[in-house]
Amino acid sequence: MKNILMTAGITLLTLSVTNKATAQTNEETITILQTADIHAYLNPHNELFLEEDGIVFRKAGGLAHIKTLADSIKAQNPEGTLLIDGGDLIQGSGASMRSQGKIFPPIVRAMEYDLLIPGNWEVIYGKDLMLEVMKGYNTQVIAANMFDSETEESLFPPYWITEKKGIKIGFIAYNDPEVPIRQNPGYSKGMRFTPVEENLKELIAQLKTEKGVDILFLTTHLGISKQVLLADHPAVEGVDFILGNDTHERIRKPIEGNYAKVVEPGAFGSFLGRLDLKVKDKKIVDYSYELIEVDPEKYKADATVQRVIDTQLEPYRAEMETVLGYTTAPLYRYLVVENPMDNFITDALLWKTGADFATSNGFRFGVPIIPEAGGKAPITKADLWRMLPVDEHMKIGKVSGRQIHNWLEQEINNAFATNYSERFGGWLVRFSGLTLVFDSSKAKGERIESITIQGEPLKLDRIYTMASCNRTGEPHTNMCRMKNARDVEIQEYTLHDAVEAYLKEKGTIHPTLDSRAVAKDLGPQAFSQMKKGDYRFE
Repeated sequence: MKNILMTAGITLLTLSVTNKATAQTNEETITILQTADIHAYLNPHNELFLEEDGIVFRKAGGLAHIKTLADSIKAQNPEGTLLIDGGDLIQGSGASMRSQGKIFPPIVRAMEYDLLIPGNWEVIYGKDLMLEVMKGYNTQVIAANMFDSETEESLFPPYWITEKKGIKIGFIAYNDPEVPIRQNPGYSKGMRFTPVEENLKELIAQLKTEKGVDILFLTTHLGISKQVLLADHPAVEGVDFILGNDTHERIRKPIEGNYAKVVEPGAFGSFLGRLDLKVKDKKIVDYSYELIEVDPEKYKADATVQRVIDTQLEPYRAEMETVLGYTTAPLYRYLVVENPMDNFITDALLWKTGADFATSNGFRFGVPIIPEAGGKAPITKADLWRMLPVDEHMKIGKVSGRQIHNWLEQEINNAFATNYSERFGGWLVRFSGLTLVFDSSKAKGERIESITIQGEPLKLDRIYTMASCNRTGEPHTNMCRMKNARDVEIQEYTLHDAVEAYLKEKGTIHPTLDSRAVAKDLGPQAFSQMKKGDYRFE
């Protein structure tokens, strides 16, 4: 009897150890690799980084280099890795515009993406061309809130479900409902965008309950503010992560919302976001996140992808290499209040139009143009398309000082609203001929401290001439989101014409920060920041 008990005890002990080992090996790793807002930056480029000593510049990016990096990570977990892109891929260069996005399908196929979503700039070539380009990817493209405005049919499937290592993984995608406002309205003709909340709960329930999805992602092109707001909303209960895109933010530590976590992997292909999920019994038990800098020296170009890129760009190379002028100062963006690149552009628009002040929407496009030590850097046709990704005609109109004041108060709120749902774009409008001093920490409508135009204090009852670019499809009297301008005239020349003429006249420029826009509470070099998650751009 004793021997039987001992034998049974040994058997029980063996079973216990075996079960424990089985439980331990039951843990699986799922890896999500994410690019976002590449904006047609297909090759390595100068990039801005914030380090202890301040702003530094070095080379980064390149899709062929991302391919090498992504493949090296996939090799570590071949059955559990997915590569996705979060939109704004097909617009942002002269070659992308000249080809109307048609250079991209062969490149995307060579990259072997598993999933892509449309961003706010995918609409620029119109509905039919957008669909033609994205169907040419021959992989999954989803968006739950984009519809044909006539037939009411979905332009893309709302979600995608895949299985990795026996784990069901679901993705629901949303583009920004404000695309027809943010972009020139004419670009999205024939499309209807619905609010995220219109079908979000229904889709989450469908994937979690009916489809049995174990891990659920929202892949959204909404911008950091709205994505963080969404992560706190009860409607996203059941979502594990929001894979965010749009505002080019470099989230290095996921922002914890009440119901989901938010990440966003920068822009221009300078970074690859890597999310590793530890999954046990089909539930996430741990995770790690890394924003990997795409160093082109460290990750050599994949030869196949580079060959495809070179082939697609070749027809446009000679035009894009045309030199328009030179700069002896670094030209860069990213600063949310004022930056040298937009100071140069608005100075050119003011010079060409002869208006009292000139404005620009403040695009997020355009990586740094950096002079060699003690020298200068060429500004090429390619650079012009990257700084100004659309080439609309200029227009000049008359506006009152009161209109200017109220417009600037709204523009400040668009960038700095404490209620994240009121934020729009994230960067302050750009201008020349006008100076603005404000306090972003004050309440809406009370932020402006002073405005001058042509060196004189703004007079509310005075009429001023304002220059801006036309936006196809908007009311004729709208100027850079200011409504009801008078005597508006569209000019024969375009944005690009104005900048090219300015560079031809000046030859070499040296733009700097000159305090034309000052946020007293933020300092001279303000980058994106949010209290939620203690986020700061770096």
